[in-house]
Amino acid sequence: MSWIQNSLGSERILLQPLQAEDFSVVYALASDPLVWEQHPNKNRYQQQEFNNYFEGALKSGGAYRILEKNLGLTMGCTRYYDYDESDKSVLIGYTFIGRSFWGKGYNQELKQLMVEHAFQFVNIIRFHIGATNFRSQRSIERFGAIKTGELEVAYYGEPAKKNFIYELRNPIQR
Repeated sequence: MSWIQNSLGSERILLQPLQAEDFSVVYALASDPLVWEQHPNKNRYQQQEFNNYFEGALKSGGAYRILEKNLGLTMGCTRYYDYDESDKSVLIGYTFIGRSFWGKGYNQELKQLMVEHAFQFVNIIRFHIGATNFRSQRSIERFGAIKTGELEVAYYGEPAKKNFIYELRNPIQR
């Protein structure tokens, strides 16, 4: 799993491995209730709830701070998780981007960066998206992912909530 949590970059995005000292700058974006409005865990804007999210991110070994490369501004957080060597799969998720970056193509660019990197090592990328997170569902469908099922998902330290499973398959099997 050495390929996970390498620094990655695209035209406008830089992904840097998440560090404990990133908490305040990442929480400054996460403290906006509208960021979590459609998420199954709507209270992540509260510091106690976000502390749990951030702890899980650090423990995952696959979390990144998202930066706008040209401006040097923190945009949010994302991660690879649940790598499965047996079926060569990984999940991408726990992603949020601050509202000032919405509607500017950053989310699609972020997904493209992470998917291209992961497909060098895996055959399947999955996404767990909350059943009420319609923005993320539309976004991942526009990206080409296919809904393959439903699942109760217990995010790190949080109660289980209904999620949809989306999947992308590597056109070049490894």
